[in-house]
Amino acid sequence: MSSTGRPGPQAVQIGSLTVGAGPAVVLGGDPASGTGADGRWVRPGAGRAAEALARARSAWDGPLLAEPASHDDLPALAAHADGVVLAAPAWSRDPGFAQAVCALALPVVLTRTAGTPLEKWLEAAGRCAGAGARGVVLCEDGDPGDALAADLAAALAAGERSGLPVIAAPGGDAGLAAAVVAAGADGLWLGPRAPAAVVAAAREAVTVVGALVRDENPATVAAAREAIDRVDAALAVLLERRAGLAGTIQRLKPVGGFAGRDMDRERRLVAAMARRAPRLGEELLAPVMNAVIEAGLHLAERERAETARPAGDAASAATGGGPPATAGTGGAPGGDTRENGGEHAPDGVQGGSQGGSDQGDLRDRAAVRALAAPVPDHD
Repeated sequence: MSSTGRPGPQAVQIGSLTVGAGPAVVLGGDPASGTGADGRWVRPGAGRAAEALARARSAWDGPLLAEPASHDDLPALAAHADGVVLAAPAWSRDPGFAQAVCALALPVVLTRTAGTPLEKWLEAAGRCAGAGARGVVLCEDGDPGDALAADLAAALAAGERSGLPVIAAPGGDAGLAAAVVAAGADGLWLGPRAPAAVVAAAREAVTVVGALVRDENPATVAAAREAIDRVDAALAVLLERRAGLAGTIQRLKPVGGFAGRDMDRERRLVAAMARRAPRLGEELLAPVMNAVIEAGLHLAERERAETARPAGDAASAATGGGPPATAGTGGAPGGDTRENGGEHAPDGVQGGSQGGSDQGDLRDRAAVRALAAPVPDHD
């Protein structure tokens, strides 16, 4: 079961790509647009499947699907494709053709467009499996001309009823890719010539949003590291957003910087996080959040110093000239404001001395102990 509450589907293997288990996938995009997609698909004209597949293979060596236009295309697909796209309304208009496609014993992506009844879609999926398809993926294709035409709710309902993986097209609005992944789809279906910007938006959605909503159970070290990379990407996005909000608070507080730290609030923050991360608990989360909070404070001080610096000094500093920043524990511009109740220490007190560094370490440890202390009963 994923974090969206949808039961895990039957995974389908398309070449080296698994759809329905592990991370959400991106299928589509122009092979010339570079990396970003997990699989590509082509839609050759009638009688041109062999030529189109050869051209696609010259630009892409990953999982490759093709949508046949006629019976004449099937031998080329059998020889060169990793999967088949069976599009609506072809599978309903010509059942004999659909059966011949499924008899290739390749994985089938079965698309549905706006207005296609859900029951007919599921019946077609059953016929595909019965005809020999090596797995079926339901694809909500919507209306390519309407970014909002894909019926994601109906597609996910079909997936729950059938146990099959579900992928969906975000349409012409790349910004909807995140919504498709957040809803629980197993992948994003892009046009065969989707530009690099659309592919990049889809990749970002399956990476960042997928890390938050999809459960993964990697079986190898490499797969586990890839899953960690996705979580770290989401974490980086959240840390950047948190730093921006913390900077806003520093501008609004009457006493900002390290002198304005509210340790009671920070302890409550750690306790609340521990409820969402019980395996880590308050003791292990305290040093993490202390580092995050202090990084935000240092960043706010640096940006404040850069804003206050005269334009000439800023340009000089940007090119490596001008006076060096005052040294301080943690490397914050203008020194470490944890000295003297948040005021800058006198010249020569911090100055990179070992004593100042040791005192900074002691303060860090004291802050961590304070964050890990029990939260007071009163607010």
